[in-house]
Amino acid sequence: MKQIVYALLVALLLVSCGKKSEHFKINGRLLHINQGELYVYSPDGAISGMDTIKIEGGRFTYDIPSQYKATLIIVFPNFSTQAIFTEPGEKVEVKADASHLKEMQVEGTDDNELMSDLRQQIASVSPPEEVKFVKQFIKDHPESAVSVYLVEKYFILNNAPDYKEASHLINIITKAQPDNGNAKRLKNQLQGLGKNVVGATMPQFTAKDIFGKNVSSASLKGKDVVVNVWASWSYESMEMQRALNEWAQKDTHVAVIGICLDASKKEARQLIERDNISFPNLCDGKMMESPLLKTFGLNTIPDNIVFKNGRIAERHLNVNTLRQRLLNLY
Repeated sequence: MKQIVYALLVALLLVSCGKKSEHFKINGRLLHINQGELYVYSPDGAISGMDTIKIEGGRFTYDIPSQYKATLIIVFPNFSTQAIFTEPGEKVEVKADASHLKEMQVEGTDDNELMSDLRQQIASVSPPEEVKFVKQFIKDHPESAVSVYLVEKYFILNNAPDYKEASHLINIITKAQPDNGNAKRLKNQLQGLGKNVVGATMPQFTAKDIFGKNVSSASLKGKDVVVNVWASWSYESMEMQRALNEWAQKDTHVAVIGICLDASKKEARQLIERDNISFPNLCDGKMMESPLLKTFGLNTIPDNIVFKNGRIAERHLNVNTLRQRLLNLY
């Protein structure tokens, strides 16, 4: 009997040891930052909302459940961001100098090591050369999750997006990895962006804001408009909300509309009230499937469009650039 029990215990141990852990772990070491906090969020749902990572003695750890490959965006104290790619059952080691974050190294998985190599290549090149390196990387590694991230960062979420090149590159990627949900999302998004390029007229829409008031394209006639896409778990988009709120409270010539992609309208309303946001915000609880995103050709977080004289003037501006544009308008 004892031998049977022993055999069963050994079998269970072997099974448990052979089973891959459904977690992803980051161990990090930062030079020139002894104590502090990092923020992390996921544009593709690896975590819900935004997490905080404590830095103690220049080191940090982060461990999350992981059932599929995904992307984490780490926000550093200087508000610069770097991507880390998750993989179930894996762990990575991060080494970075706070004064040279563009050269951050991540070791432990193929995708993260590929991204680290690319960071080293583009750390000191000019912007046009950087784009050339990125294009070549995507063509050389269409099977990598890194390539999907790069298409979005360099060719869609850009002050001067190149949707034609993005479509070309995403087609290469989807052939190499037809089951990648993020690649499919970008492909669908690019189909909608074709009719919402710079110079296109503002699309017609009617909706109710988070407090039940009507908002429509007709009510915005004669005004310049900024549409901002945000979610409670995206630090960058929340920062944009607050910056736009400062402007909206002192300038009535520019209308601002927020589109919240949170699942809970109640929680979105609480955030609006907490931050004293004065402009209309729309939230239908459908998150990335919201028809409003398709209407404006939007499908990412953060994102924005600036309309001037009823036409799209610019897209995908960061906070500092948007502040400058608003100053130039009036």
